[in-house]
Amino acid sequence: MTPSRPTIPLGVVSGKPSAEALAQMDKRWRWRHVMLAPHRLGFLLAMVVLVASGAWWALVQVDRSTGWLGLAWVLPPTLVHAAVMAFGFIPLFFSGFLFTAGPKWLGVDPLPPQALRNPLLAQAAGWLLWLAGAHLNSVIALAGLALAWGGLVAMTLQFWGRVRRSQAQDQLHARVIAGACAFGGLCVAGVWLSLALGAPALARVWVLSGLWGFVVVVYVTVAHRMIPFFTSSALPMVQAWRPFWVLWLMLGAALLQVLAVWLDWAGVPAGSAGPAWGLVWGALQLVVGGVLVWLAWVWGLVQSLKNRLLAMLHIGFLWLGLAFLLGGTSQWLAWGLGLGGLGLGALHALTMGCLASLMLAMVTRVSCGHSGRALVADRIAWTLFWLLQAATLLRIAAAVPGVPGAVVPWLLLLAAGLWAGTMGAWGARLGRWYGCLRADGRPG
Repeated sequence: MTPSRPTIPLGVVSGKPSAEALAQMDKRWRWRHVMLAPHRLGFLLAMVVLVASGAWWALVQVDRSTGWLGLAWVLPPTLVHAAVMAFGFIPLFFSGFLFTAGPKWLGVDPLPPQALRNPLLAQAAGWLLWLAGAHLNSVIALAGLALAWGGLVAMTLQFWGRVRRSQAQDQLHARVIAGACAFGGLCVAGVWLSLALGAPALARVWVLSGLWGFVVVVYVTVAHRMIPFFTSSALPMVQAWRPFWVLWLMLGAALLQVLAVWLDWAGVPAGSAGPAWGLVWGALQLVVGGVLVWLAWVWGLVQSLKNRLLAMLHIGFLWLGLAFLLGGTSQWLAWGLGLGGLGLGALHALTMGCLASLMLAMVTRVSCGHSGRALVADRIAWTLFWLLQAATLLRIAAAVPGVPGAVVPWLLLLAAGLWAGTMGAWGARLGRWYGCLRADGRPG
């Protein structure tokens, strides 16, 4: 008995829809379209949390600057902000990438989007409750945090399941990411327990630990694997160069930051050891920052400027080195001149400059490729990217020692407003893509 030939849908020739089929395609936004691929659901929910948290923080800055809104608080606002920025939308963006590219890395079958629905919805709903509870009731906030934690743990277990099924020879990047996600779950649990025990200072330590040991570890691991590959694909004259010592350097630097956070909380660098600690820790950060800036150059920073989408990736990575340089400078200023404050600038060089820039670049790239659009940063994406750079510089300027105290709230308001507007426009644009069929009519 001869095998039957696969049925080709009407209007499709050689796997490519005809012009007539494209013209008849449903172009409306529908929830069922969101469930067609893992990245659609993860990215859409990430956009919801991103836009909501950005608008919320801009309102907080309006209230701080003017007092017009009279917002009430049951949790420290900076802690609420830090937690949602570190653990809220970023793991949801991770899910869209890990369950799309991850199975290809590992050579395993991808999970159906339906398997990810509950863990991802739990995270999104949990973080929205966290924001509301910060004003209404701490029980609501803690319930939201517990819900988000459960979703993150379930997502992590699903990714570990893909890793365990893999027979691929190279599993290093995937296993590092899976381990980082597990650590992220531990940190969210630490935040919850600290707040339940009435220890917000300890909760902040857990947030910073998760930022460096979870979020940054995932970012640098993906950067080590993908940026040289993307660069060599787009610029044939640039060879992919990613020795593993570079990965170990970046991972080691991130874990040293986690250690420094805990030592600082424990008061180890205080007293007579304080000045020496500041000198040594500042020197280490300056060295790491210098190496990372050099790496950005070697990976093709200058050459990437010919390709907007690629340039966004490289500029985002450059911010990682600049964040370490600012962190080291902050330590030395505090050690030599007693000037503090720049550490917050270094932190936002990391979060807004590096993490958000890479997020905007990578998510735009994946969304274009998986929506049937050209892999380019068009005028809108390019403009949004530079608005993000402006918001980053404003936030860093607010942390520079010597800036008049009366100016700082307005710099913070401008930075938060620009962030909210940029992310709102980006989220609205890409959010529409996730609920519509691919522009080229292909599945996925």
